[in-house]
Amino acid sequence: MVAVQQQPSPRPVPGPPPGPAPQADPRAGIDEVMAGLDDLDRVPLAEHVERFDAVHSELTHALSSIDKV
Repeated sequence: MVAVQQQPSPRPVPGPPPGPAPQADPRAGIDEVMAGLDDLDRVPLAEHVERFDAVHSELTHALSSIDKV
């Protein structure tokens, strides 16, 4: 029988968890998604929810990144 030597598990690294680099300005994408509401009166009603959801998501992201939440 061959003994298998287990590698020690890597130690956690201090700091924020790895992930995408935060944007320099949390407001960067807000103007772009808000522009999607400009022609809302000419867009089919079925597409309104998608556009409002995009704005809501971008605003939520911007607000949460301000406080590093």
